[in-house]
Amino acid sequence: IETLMGEHRVIERVLDGLVGFAAEVQRTGGTEKEELLRFVTFVREFADACHHGKEEDILFAAMTENGFPRNGGPIAVMLHEHDQGRGLVRILKERAEQPAPWNDGDRQEVAAVANGFADLLRAHIHKEDAILYPMAEQHLPPETLAQVGEACEAYEQAEERAGKHEVLHALADDLIRRHAAAVHPGASHAPRGLGCCG
Repeated sequence: IETLMGEHRVIERVLDGLVGFAAEVQRTGGTEKEELLRFVTFVREFADACHHGKEEDILFAAMTENGFPRNGGPIAVMLHEHDQGRGLVRILKERAEQPAPWNDGDRQEVAAVANGFADLLRAHIHKEDAILYPMAEQHLPPETLAQVGEACEAYEQAEERAGKHEVLHALADDLIRRHAAAVHPGASHAPRGLGCCG
């Protein structure tokens, strides 16, 4: 649980960067498709494949095995919001990969979708931190929580994810450094040593 919450802090800082990037694109009239694709890469590989992967395949599965409904209640809401987020990220990926330079309508869509995704994920993270994770800690047996921790560690060490940790952490740092200061001045990099980005 502590690792998953730590990953939330990294994701929140990159969301600050995404909001800052979207505002910058609208303000300057730029077409920074490669930069948008870097945000898409981080979200897909860290927030979704790594973080949501551990939630869906390990934590939520353990909760379901211990009596939490999968098709109703908090887990169903979290899964639905994961899917909503994936839909928004698909739109950003399409804009990042379109052959033509962005027009004003494209820039407006990028900004609207980026802000909508950031709002969705921030609210989602708050629900998990304040409701779902505490429920798991209160109701799962200690041995199950220990198994969840071990499974999360094994998930991160899997061969297909080996070597990605450092790359994703460097990507998060760079996106935050370039774009997040306009949203939340202060910290210039992602928190260290946290899950897939550690």
